[in-house]
Amino acid sequence: MNLRIICVLILLNQLILPRNNKTKNVILITFDGVRWEDVFSGADRDLYQNKDYVKDFEGAKEYWSDDYRVRREKLMPFIWKTIAEEGQLYGNVEKGSVMELKNPHWFSYPGYSEILVGYVDPTRNSNASENNPNVTVLEFIHNQPGFKNRVAAFCSWDVFDYIINEERAGFLVNSGQEEFHGLKGDRQAKLINELMFKIPVPWASVRFDAFTFHHSFNYLKAKKPRLLYLAFDMTDEYAHDGEYDQYLYSMNRLDSYLKSIWDWAQSNSAYRNKTTMIITTDHGRGDKIIEQWRSHDSSIKGSKNVWLAIIGPDTPSVGEIENSGPIYSTQIAMTIAKLLDVDYKSQKEVGTEIKSVIK
Repeated sequence: MNLRIICVLILLNQLILPRNNKTKNVILITFDGVRWEDVFSGADRDLYQNKDYVKDFEGAKEYWSDDYRVRREKLMPFIWKTIAEEGQLYGNVEKGSVMELKNPHWFSYPGYSEILVGYVDPTRNSNASENNPNVTVLEFIHNQPGFKNRVAAFCSWDVFDYIINEERAGFLVNSGQEEFHGLKGDRQAKLINELMFKIPVPWASVRFDAFTFHHSFNYLKAKKPRLLYLAFDMTDEYAHDGEYDQYLYSMNRLDSYLKSIWDWAQSNSAYRNKTTMIITTDHGRGDKIIEQWRSHDSSIKGSKNVWLAIIGPDTPSVGEIENSGPIYSTQIAMTIAKLLDVDYKSQKEVGTEIKSVIK
């Protein structure tokens, strides 16, 4: 048979036959500014009892053990008891697993844009409330068959209205001190809205992560979106404020939110064994100089190092990755698209999917 005909048949076969992914839904979750050091090693030896950064010594001590494996499990039990057993974890530099940002700034807006669009746009160089000209993978997938009104985002930081470009995106984006009325007759949402404005928040552009979680969890159970994005923020706020004890408590609460979402998904027929959950961060923080743990930008070494956790029916149960080539935040958008069998096309070159997370 003519070689050209064989090539055409192979191509047609790839186009006609359905993909074999079991994933029908993706939940993407970001923890703002959570260091890989704390995820993989638990509470920091130099910080957890440091009087400059800790007020609640007894509380912070609950996360301590001389064994880093015990420490990290105390801090993030779901990640280390479930994802480490049934999914994959990337970013432990000490074990030769490196994940990095490609943008040169190493702070939030550029980091989130990189995650959500799959490439670096040099014009995204501040945290200003400015609409992102780039189409995110969320918006792209929302416009594909089978995803209309099945995409949503709930975010603690109000700048996400601009990072996702809510004006153009066409799907639900609820962020910052914004009330949520998306579920008719939802009494709990009404109560959360009331509490959100009655409990003082120390940061002007951020709401407490608990409000983001409960609004999104109620929406997940009621509307069953196929692509859901949750962006939590308080870890970064407490780190900037120099409150390491509160930073640890926030990490622990976020881990409990992961467990609640995953346990519910595995109990629901629309999500059980059909859902992939991806967790990552927008930037790292300083580590080598103790006071630099509070900060992050291009001048602080370590700020470009990030991490990723993933669990789902198409992801081999490998656990903590060691001695692997580097991966990048630019690869997350394409990974989401590949898991959902969507051909993600962009005006710019998007990072390739992380092949090792898909069977």
